[in-house]
Amino acid sequence: MAPLAASVVATLAASLALGVGVALAKAERVRRSSRERPPADRRFALLAGEPPADGLKRIALGQLDLAIELLGGDAGVTPNAQAVHDTRKALKRLRAVVRLLRGELGEKAYARESAALRDVGRRLAGARDAEVMVGTLEQLLERHPRKLRRRRGIAKLRKRLVAERDRAVASALGDAAARADVVGELRAIRARACLWQLSERPGIEILEPGLEHIYRQGRRRQRRAGRASAGGGNGDRARALHEWRKRVKDLRYAAEILDRRGKLAQRADDLGETLGEEHDLTVLAALIRRQRLGRKSRRTILKLIARRRAELRKRALRDGARLYGRRPKKLVRRVRRDYLRASLSRR
Repeated sequence: MAPLAASVVATLAASLALGVGVALAKAERVRRSSRERPPADRRFALLAGEPPADGLKRIALGQLDLAIELLGGDAGVTPNAQAVHDTRKALKRLRAVVRLLRGELGEKAYARESAALRDVGRRLAGARDAEVMVGTLEQLLERHPRKLRRRRGIAKLRKRLVAERDRAVASALGDAAARADVVGELRAIRARACLWQLSERPGIEILEPGLEHIYRQGRRRQRRAGRASAGGGNGDRARALHEWRKRVKDLRYAAEILDRRGKLAQRADDLGETLGEEHDLTVLAALIRRQRLGRKSRRTILKLIARRRAELRKRALRDGARLYGRRPKKLVRRVRRDYLRASLSRR
């Protein structure tokens, strides 16, 4: 399941009332706005005057160090659910870096590192996935308070999801041996990353083949998602949109490396959030169909989910057509020009 948005587990656990959605959203905004600027070695962007080869290696090692730290690998501290969520985000950033460097690393090394990072992420997925279901339901309650809050079946559903989330969090975070295995694998990946031999090339040439490949893949997925939305079944449409979202995330992270506040990164981020919400609602609807729920409550919430998913699909296809409207080579030329212009302005 793709995460909808970062949420604060302590707030979720402490708030049992149905109206916690607004409080969660406010808490997340405060957390983001008050977050300290990361140190230079952890910054997920090329620094002013930094050679891309050096910068990409620094970024990869910094994200690996962050993931190990978040999982308590250096201090032996048991992480909380937010730490696990942030670790998974670091792993997704790392996979985007590896995709950018595919040509530099070679197919064998690329496949090994991509698979290792994917497997580590999956081992941490359970607790986060259960939390996402709670957050997705909370957003529905916030969006449709009159239709959902007073229904006894919906209240019971939320209670079951919270209990399931708490069990998943306790299971994932309480297994010290499993965490140690994950940290050990991350350290092995880090040791290999230290040995990367990256080419020193002018400008961002080292990144251009990977960026073009990422954009081209996303463009294909965008078209496939459009065809599935127009004529495919519900399952085909959901799969096509979810696969597209993965490539949109890759583009977002690649763009952030080159220009953290640039329009390309922001547009890809916004599109990824839209597709993420659509996917989370798809998973929640499937879960609801398996739950014991009153007929009226089930019909009401599934109808609201279907309506919201349709809105999100329409928005995603519209925004995706704009984001992927350029030919891949033309997009790379534009990014190269913008990067060089920004580099000159910083001198």
